[in-house]
Amino acid sequence: MEHSLQSGKKWYVVLTKARSEEIAQIHLSTKGMEVFYPKLILPVVKSGRHIVSLFPNYLFVRFDVSSEYYQVVWCRGVKRVVSFGGTPAVVENSVVDFMRDKADPRGLIPAKSNLKVGDKVQIANGPFKGLVGIIQEPPDTKSRVRVLMGILSRNVQVEVPAGYIDIGWVAPCPIV
Repeated sequence: MEHSLQSGKKWYVVLTKARSEEIAQIHLSTKGMEVFYPKLILPVVKSGRHIVSLFPNYLFVRFDVSSEYYQVVWCRGVKRVVSFGGTPAVVENSVVDFMRDKADPRGLIPAKSNLKVGDKVQIANGPFKGLVGIIQEPPDTKSRVRVLMGILSRNVQVEVPAGYIDIGWVAPCPIV
């Protein structure tokens, strides 16, 4: 592998072993590596919130590939450094900075619903299970959604918990 062309600390993507992001993050950090592990906070109706990895099994790690590569790949929880043609793929600082700007110091990014006013949805749980409605207002801070539904031959606006609708959650801004 050609390391001489890449000196100095740069950001790379590290593939972790299954469900080992936090283990790898801890061990890489103890070796002095800068690690960014972005996670989404999803509102959950009953338990408050749920945290999921933004990129499951991947971490962003800043290191000097010429001198620290093997410390990274031999680290507990790490499977490999993402590479193309045998060369570790550098991630631009601006990409990591963009995500870090959206996250808190622990890497947590509040998710937003991908539902829009006018979207047609099917209620998956609760007393209206199986009925179809149209979004009038996307999920609010209490994870409640206003849906216009045809009930008893008339349109009725109902408010249902977001968990009763199959919702996709996304990062607040497109991450490219």
